[in-house]
Amino acid sequence: MKKNEKQSVEINEVPNINYRGWKVMPFIVGNETFEKLGTTGTLSNLLVYLTTVFNLSSIEATNIVNIFNGSASLATLLGAFLSDTYFGRYKTLGFSTFASFLGLLVIQLTAWIKKMHPAECGNEKATCTQPSTGQMAFLLLGFGFLIIGAAGIRPCNLAFGADQFNPNTDSGKKGINSFFNWYFFTYTFAQMVSLSLIVYVQSDVSWALGLGIPAALMLFSCIVYFLGSKYYVKVQATGSPVTSIVQVISVAIKKRKLNLQEDEFSLVSLFSYISPLSINYKLPHTPQFRFLDKAAIITPEDSINPDGSASDPWNLCSIQQVEEVKCLVRVLPVWVAGILYYVAIIQQSTMLVFQALQSDRTFFNTNFKIPAASFTIFTMLSLTIWLPIYDRIIVPTIRRVTRKEGGITLLQRMGIGMFISILCMLVSGVVEWKRRTLAITNPIGFEPRKGAISSMSAMWLIPQLILAGFSDAFTLVGQVEFYYKQFPENMRSLAGSLFFCGLALSSYLSSFLISIIHRSSDKSANGNWLPQDLNKGRLDYFYYMIMVLEVVNLGYFVLCSRWYRYKGDDGNGGNGVELDQVTKQYETKINGV
Repeated sequence: MKKNEKQSVEINEVPNINYRGWKVMPFIVGNETFEKLGTTGTLSNLLVYLTTVFNLSSIEATNIVNIFNGSASLATLLGAFLSDTYFGRYKTLGFSTFASFLGLLVIQLTAWIKKMHPAECGNEKATCTQPSTGQMAFLLLGFGFLIIGAAGIRPCNLAFGADQFNPNTDSGKKGINSFFNWYFFTYTFAQMVSLSLIVYVQSDVSWALGLGIPAALMLFSCIVYFLGSKYYVKVQATGSPVTSIVQVISVAIKKRKLNLQEDEFSLVSLFSYISPLSINYKLPHTPQFRFLDKAAIITPEDSINPDGSASDPWNLCSIQQVEEVKCLVRVLPVWVAGILYYVAIIQQSTMLVFQALQSDRTFFNTNFKIPAASFTIFTMLSLTIWLPIYDRIIVPTIRRVTRKEGGITLLQRMGIGMFISILCMLVSGVVEWKRRTLAITNPIGFEPRKGAISSMSAMWLIPQLILAGFSDAFTLVGQVEFYYKQFPENMRSLAGSLFFCGLALSSYLSSFLISIIHRSSDKSANGNWLPQDLNKGRLDYFYYMIMVLEVVNLGYFVLCSRWYRYKGDDGNGGNGVELDQVTKQYETKINGV
């Protein structure tokens, strides 16, 4: 195959792979940019849409958004499974992008067609008409399409982008290492545009037009993606790694009564076959989770095929399979810490919107009012500004001192972000206390169905949003890179899915905490912490409660970090495997040569 031929590359069929790296990024990043412009332009203002157009209460709307976000992220497990087992990342992304377009189109129709939403609500709650069953069903249909879209896009887009770089060249290694930071840079830039221009059109011009723009952008995203079809490296589905995971666990349970050899790390009785078709880097034997090693014990009942493979993989697994499962098990405690961490960040895109609605949103001395949902743009702005500085200045500087490829370890990067999230919640509580005090003593107006508007400028909400952005730049971006590098090569879609499942559980946990606090505090002597009118509640107490949760979580994360062994660390002082340490053997396996 000639190097300059413009045709797609099927990794399992073509020995010479034409990695185009950054040359195909305009298609991949362009697709991601327009996809985020579309979905973020709709979802970021969803709370306001549900409370003003569908006349839902603040608690109902918040719970719907949290459950939707959680379901969309949880669905990535199914998307990753289908991608790895049947369709591959290219086809999965194409189908999912079109499904997202249909979802945004349906939601736009709920605003454009008057019969698809309740009658406009007056200034008093008593005049509001609740949405009918049919109206809610049509709205939920749009959410359903968006969940299908998210199920495929979220676990596959980052891995698909990384597939375009050659892991065996210096430029390819550097490209993959920088790809994550620049991916989130463009991702947040798209969100900034959505949170400013599109949200402004929705809130101050027309909901029908404001929701139509994201649907059109999503359609354009589909077009951009398929325009690059001839140039992509397309990794074919090789079977789901879930099967291998289940086999190891099942066989380890079957052989639980067998004894491992007493001498540490003995491999005499352990099955060490590695398939020549495997694309995974060979992992050293590790001492953690030794009970899983029993899956690789060879017994007289186990038979071996002439090619060296096990006759029955449900009775005998290789030590390589066992070590791959250990990679997953080791990551899980860190993953739990990520779930608890993100509960703090979620509040900056949900509860903060309601704070902004009851604050002075006037832009300095003008008559322009910043839409409440647009304030989260400052989170994106701080992240967008910081990531290039971190990637181009901070990391090279620290690297000279630490001699580490990323300057600091991925777990250290995540821990810094978790500490910043504690500061974020502390500032959030103090600012809310000030907002509420001024709303009670010096109100400047009245927000329909909410309450008095505080004379405190909504600009005071910006510091906590900046802290949230810095926290995301360390922990969220670090998490994605951590999962990608610490999972075996054939589990990278699963790694992306695990990240978004963590976000899903964070959304569910946030919704659970809000519901519990709302119900329990309603019966307390001090009144409901989270009422419809924030001035009658104590949202600051809720923020302080989450701050305490984050302090405990940081302590738990530190313990996990001290215990964790990086992929490739054999327990004898060897360094964990980073992405740039993958050998020529990986390149040979992936080509099938």
